[in-house]
Amino acid sequence: MNTLQTLVQRHKAGGNNGIYAVCSAHPLVIEAAFSQALDDNSVLLIEATSNQVDQFGGYTGMTPIDFRHFVLAMAEKFNFPTENLILGGDHLGPNRWQHLTATDAMVNADDLIAAYVAAGFKKIHLDCSMSCADDPMPLSDDIVAERAARLGAIAEKTAIASFGYSDLVYVIGTEVPVPGGAAETLNTVEVTSPQAAMKTIETHQRAFTEAGIADCWARVVGLVVQPGVEFDHTGVIDYCPEKANQLSGVVDNFPHMVFEAHSTDYQTHAAYRQLVQDHFAILKVGPALTFAMREALFNLCEIEAEIIPKAHCSNLRECIEAQMCEAPQHWQKYYHGNESEQRFSRCFSFSDRMRYYWPDSVINQAQATLFRNLSRVDIPLPLLSQYMPQQFQHLREGLISSDPKALVLDTIRQVLRAYSQACTEKLIAEV
Repeated sequence: MNTLQTLVQRHKAGGNNGIYAVCSAHPLVIEAAFSQALDDNSVLLIEATSNQVDQFGGYTGMTPIDFRHFVLAMAEKFNFPTENLILGGDHLGPNRWQHLTATDAMVNADDLIAAYVAAGFKKIHLDCSMSCADDPMPLSDDIVAERAARLGAIAEKTAIASFGYSDLVYVIGTEVPVPGGAAETLNTVEVTSPQAAMKTIETHQRAFTEAGIADCWARVVGLVVQPGVEFDHTGVIDYCPEKANQLSGVVDNFPHMVFEAHSTDYQTHAAYRQLVQDHFAILKVGPALTFAMREALFNLCEIEAEIIPKAHCSNLRECIEAQMCEAPQHWQKYYHGNESEQRFSRCFSFSDRMRYYWPDSVINQAQATLFRNLSRVDIPLPLLSQYMPQQFQHLREGLISSDPKALVLDTIRQVLRAYSQACTEKLIAEV
């Protein structure tokens, strides 16, 4: 039985357990995730999105097999047991090609799914909720389900051809947050109605049967719904259990299925525990991790400015700002307002469009300079207390070193610890 299926069974049996999915391709985030999972002795779920990784390279420049090799190389480096590692593909469908006709976009989506499955990704989010150039808006549940089942059939065929069998697990859902974040400011979000959730399940089950893959329906472990959590550039919409109470009971009738909650970034510790208790047992986190990383790096820049001669400083912040202004395609349609407001958003927005720019070689060189500068000196404790008080405390307690990279990793792990604690039971994959 697939590890995620085992997790769902334990949750259904009253285990109150869950799992978080690390949705990032940044090496520092992945390293922090491995460290957290090693300390927890837990399974680690790492997901690549269709924006980050596709058959053409995505914004990271990696294909699915490249991403797999990248993650496995890091697992080997940190002695992480690969049997406890799960790779997932997020928002797999025509998302990247919405500017094309549905026919052309779905051909690309077919190849995308095949590439992910052949590369060894085991958790597949079938997301055909977005309209293509010649589609109505919004798409009906029937069209979404039909396209998802088409991709599911390709996934099954690819798995069997590649490995001789299929142990893939699937996530479905039509009420899916926009990949990469919402483009507008949000005041409120509507919780998915129980009726809409049931309709999604019924239409997908029927479509799976019509596509000839009814036998893998029991491997649909997750349904993406909107539990009432979201964030925009400067605010967070908090989880309210009372509003999701009726929705929470929908999966009680499906022994193989829990909810998958997207956009859970920046919720409170108590909210994560409550989400898991209410059957939102797969929690996705992405921007909050690179946001925390950015906070740490910018704080290190402040420390650097205090103790390193200006002529030798990394100028990391200025470098990132210059690169984002030179290539605005990753943030321009998201960050509105005047020049000052856009500059603020580029640096500090919760949606963290900055994450698209970290792979840039010039930015990487500046980051390396920052680390090198601060590795050659003893960071004064008063400065660490001023700019990174949590890490100052952890250093004083002997939990981390003053190495700049260690300080960044610990900041990222502050986010991961909240998710880890909420997921309670630490599920170990059987060899």
